Amino acid sequence: MKQLHHAAFAAALFAAAPALAQSPTVSTPAGAVQGNAQGDLHVFKGIPYAQAPIGTMRWKAPAALPAWTGTRKATAFGPACVQPRPRSSGIYTNPPEQMSEDCLTLNVWAPKNARNLPVFVWIHGGALASGYSHEGMYDGARMAARGMIVVSINYRLGILGYLAHPELSAESTDNISGNYGLLDQIAALRWVKDNIAAFGGDAANVTVAGESAGGLSTLYLMASPQARGLFQRAIAQSAYMISAPELKQARHGTPSAEAAGSQIMTALGAADLSTLRAMDAEKLTTDAAAKGYGPWGTVDGKILTRQLADTWDRGEQAPVPVLAGFNSGEIRSLRILLPPAPADATAYEAAIRARYGDLADAFLRLYPANAVGESMLAATRDALYGWTSTRLAIGQTAIGQRGYLYLFDHGYPAADDNGLHAFHASEIPYVFGTAGGTPALWPKVPDTPAERRMSDAMMAYWSSFAKTGAPVASGQPTWQPYGKQGHYMAFAQAPRPATGLFPGMFALHEAAVCRRGAAGDQPWNWNTGVLSPVLKKADGCR
Repeated sequence: MKQLHHAAFAAALFAAAPALAQSPTVSTPAGAVQGNAQGDLHVFKGIPYAQAPIGTMRWKAPAALPAWTGTRKATAFGPACVQPRPRSSGIYTNPPEQMSEDCLTLNVWAPKNARNLPVFVWIHGGALASGYSHEGMYDGARMAARGMIVVSINYRLGILGYLAHPELSAESTDNISGNYGLLDQIAALRWVKDNIAAFGGDAANVTVAGESAGGLSTLYLMASPQARGLFQRAIAQSAYMISAPELKQARHGTPSAEAAGSQIMTALGAADLSTLRAMDAEKLTTDAAAKGYGPWGTVDGKILTRQLADTWDRGEQAPVPVLAGFNSGEIRSLRILLPPAPADATAYEAAIRARYGDLADAFLRLYPANAVGESMLAATRDALYGWTSTRLAIGQTAIGQRGYLYLFDHGYPAADDNGLHAFHASEIPYVFGTAGGTPALWPKVPDTPAERRMSDAMMAYWSSFAKTGAPVASGQPTWQPYGKQGHYMAFAQAPRPATGLFPGMFALHEAAVCRRGAAGDQPWNWNTGVLSPVLKKADGCR
């Protein structure tokens, strides 16, 4: 019996060994976490990085999470932050399975036996209103396999993430409100700084990266004094340097953030803040979106000290290398951003001349009246994404940092056949190597040698930049910093270096933004072309 007992015990140990091998455990200052082994990687999902203020505590900065005792299982992704459920289907439709106010979690992909590796922190897009960290396109496995620690984060969205209101400001010791989703991102970066070494990451070699609203968030982080020193490089894919509401005064054609908060409270039928806090989170978020609430960062003098364009004009952005770019077909999948089409080419030209005045000839050279449809797509793209990406490269160059610019102009049959050549976000599955993880209605990327080569090249450039601050890909062309020559990399059928992206594009939109900023009563980026206000000459502007 004794011998049998020992034999059974040994057999049990042997049988348990594979299971134990599949459950890597890491002890961090925040507490011990147990993840899963995935080939040569260790994957940890749904790790809380802060205490989410929920219910009666809504609209406060994220609170530090006390270190937990025991070992926390990190084998399942956390719920997405609360967001409206989609009312229609499109290529971006990819609703989360679970949502919660208690959503401040992150995920980590780490090579086995990682030691002092660079860290790549991904911020998802979704107009600051939707999205989540574990969408299939953001799976970090293939990027991590290139010798990095990959982290993806959730942050509060919509009205729960960005509401400003006089009552909220009165509760704050700094007399400010809004920017809660941005504060979540900063808290996640602080968690990375304090804990990533336990996973084999180098807390002094962090790249923050994002696309669309994630790219906008990257700009907010570069501008925020609260985020300074938490990252050493930045990647902004299809970012947009838009004007933002200011906390207490109406400027640039928008009401103050506090006034907008008061307006949405009234529209929701809430008498006061306590009533809003008592509302069901999903209903509140959905109803606010339906009534026109738009989440944006707020210029509050502390988290965001001034307009993004002004921060870059003064050279006050984070002094880090930047990789930035946009897609040639951005607006083909975002036609909601287009102004109404004029009746014909004559009406188009007349509208441009009336609005752009002495800049009209430059506008019509770039966006001619003989191709109104394509011209409107290109003008809207460039005013939002092209101007921003170029400005980032120029801005970092001006403060002595490297800026790398790209244009993603890559097409494939399922996209091109539907008029979606190089559409918004179409570069993401190439950057992550996740063509099989796109949403259900996404034009499917074919599994061909050519598509794999493009993805391998982009993953190599992106991971090299995260490691060293310079995008290098073996066997691929050299990607020069923007510099005085205006270098950029075009990703068409293959990577191709060039100079002088869309000659005249940046100067035109820079002049328009400068004039709108000087006027002080109009936003920029959203009112391009036939919707532009009359652009009056201003001192210091072209």
